[in-house]
Amino acid sequence: MLKSVKVRDYMSRDLVTFSEHMDLFKAIDVLLINRISGAPVIDPAGHLVGLLSESDCLRSILSGSYFEEVGGTVSSVMTVVVETIDADADIVKAAEHFIHKGRRRLPVVDEGRLVGQISRRDILRAVKAYNEHGAPK
Repeated sequence: MLKSVKVRDYMSRDLVTFSEHMDLFKAIDVLLINRISGAPVIDPAGHLVGLLSESDCLRSILSGSYFEEVGGTVSSVMTVVVETIDADADIVKAAEHFIHKGRRRLPVVDEGRLVGQISRRDILRAVKAYNEHGAPK
């Protein structure tokens, strides 16, 4: 049964992350260099505190251009209410979230700490592997 396949079995673990105090333009450079549309923001203990997206950056730049004060830190523009999924959730729950909420990826947490990210593509990999080999051992 697909419900036996856990998010932690297929999540990406090697993530680009930001600190709250990082300069916004340095963060934009990281997004561009890595060709990603956003990344989690973590505190020194590894707890998820926000998410920085291209939209957050654009909103900040547009707003700042009116006042000629473009820039700041990641914490000044990041989204602080972030939908997450637990590492021990099953992939069916993740798939339902993607369908009903329209998300493409979700940060994965374990006791509040960021441990990875799961995407729609990861779910497809899990379903394919399950179809070919059964549940992971």
